[in-house]
Amino acid sequence: MTLIQRNSPVSFHARPAKTEDRTGWKVVLEYEEEGKGPWLVDLSHCQKWDYQNPDMTGAQVFSIPVPDAPGKSILKDGFLLNRMNMTQVSIWRLQGDPLENPVDSGYTETTEGQVLLALSGKGVFGITEKLTSLNLAEKGRTTPFLIQGPFSHVPCQIVILERNGQDGQVLVSCSRGYAHDMVHAIMDAGNEFGLRPAGEKAFVKAPRPASKKAKAKGAR
Repeated sequence: MTLIQRNSPVSFHARPAKTEDRTGWKVVLEYEEEGKGPWLVDLSHCQKWDYQNPDMTGAQVFSIPVPDAPGKSILKDGFLLNRMNMTQVSIWRLQGDPLENPVDSGYTETTEGQVLLALSGKGVFGITEKLTSLNLAEKGRTTPFLIQGPFSHVPCQIVILERNGQDGQVLVSCSRGYAHDMVHAIMDAGNEFGLRPAGEKAFVKAPRPASKKAKAKGAR
C-alpha cells in the first residue's frame, strides 16, 4: 500500500532541526535557532473535521459533549471543539495518535483544506493587535473560546487558548489558499517582538499562564 505524501501549505524561512513522518506528513518538531519565543507554529498537519447537526441538544463528538453555545470551546483528550453556530462545530485534533474518519455523515474532514497556526509565548497579543480589530481579550469569557472574523483581512476561526496579559496562546485557522500571505503578515507583524518559526514541540511546551488559584496563593 502506497502512503500518500501530504504537504503543508505553510513554509518558513528556517532550517528544520528535528522532523517526524506522520501519516504522510513531514512534521517539523523543532527548527534551528527557535529562541525563547514568541513562536509561530504550523499545526496544519493536525486532523480537522467539521461536524453539522440540525439538533445539537446533547450531541457528542468523539465522546466529548459539544459546547452548548456558539463561541464556546472545549479542550479535552487532545481535541479542541469550537461551536461555530447553532448547527456546526469545528474539531481540531491537537494531540494524540491519528484517527480514522468517522462514518457518520455529519462529519466532513477538512485537514488538508485548512491552515492551522499557533502563536505561542510572550507578547503574542501585542502581535495580534496589529493584525485584527477583533477583541481577543473580551472580558467575562473563559478560555478557551472562539471568535470568528477577519485576521489580516482573511476570514478566520480564532481560538484563544490561554491569556495572561500580553502572553499566551492563540490558534488561527483559515482556508489553505491564504497560507503564504497569512504567514508573511504574521511574521512581519511579529518582527519587533522577536517572533520566530518553531516546531510542534514549541506549541506543546509553551508556558502556561498561572491559574487564578496559583496567583492568589503567590500573592499571600
